[in-house]
Amino acid sequence: MLSKRIIACLDVRNGEVVKGINFEGLRSAGDPAELARRYNREGIDELVILDITATLERRRALADTIRAVAKELFIPLAVGGGIRTEADAAAAVDAGADKVSLNTAALKQPELITTLANRYGSQAVVVAIDAKKEGDRYSVFVRSGTSETNRDAVEWAREAEQRGAGEILLTSIDRDGTKAGFQCEMTAAVSKAVSIPVIASGGAGKLHDFVDVFTTGAADAALAASIFHYAETSVSALKTHLRQHGIPVRL
Repeated sequence: MLSKRIIACLDVRNGEVVKGINFEGLRSAGDPAELARRYNREGIDELVILDITATLERRRALADTIRAVAKELFIPLAVGGGIRTEADAAAAVDAGADKVSLNTAALKQPELITTLANRYGSQAVVVAIDAKKEGDRYSVFVRSGTSETNRDAVEWAREAEQRGAGEILLTSIDRDGTKAGFQCEMTAAVSKAVSIPVIASGGAGKLHDFVDVFTTGAADAALAASIFHYAETSVSALKTHLRQHGIPVRL
């Protein structure tokens, strides 16, 4: 069985890491480069930078922030936020990103997924899906969770894979920042619908939440922010806990 990955996420606004609840009420969590340095030292498997206001402000992700973070890392770095064109993706890669994450732009112009997959390889293209449970479906939202679409998360994940995406970054808006545990039902539904890796995001609060999302949720990777940023647990403690519960991770 392949090792499960633990991913730290840096939500960045104006060059500063922030964190909120349900995508709202943002508060400072530190300097991106300093946090990247710490996570690299502690043994995180990957890092994601999401420039959370880039799309709303119609601009590219901040290249200076990407460069500063990339200098601290010897692990894969994914960058999302404000990537609307092939040129935007190229700017992120040139600044040090190993992967680019598409969200709003992927839904507006799905052909961009294929274009980037052809240029950089599918392994470098992540499609981020932000979703809420509404009745018996998982509705996709865009523009930092502010605009609902008519798309279902499971159906959209399937299409993203067909168009060339190498990974799905699946965030539960309902669980984001709540520390109430991952939305395992939604994660499992998407994981079982695609053959590419699914990264679960939104709701990590305690060590066993990760056990749940890797077993019940069938996730390939799990992403967290608050519990790492505010030193509520360490990467090593989490990986030790996962190993104790039979889940393969890189130590």
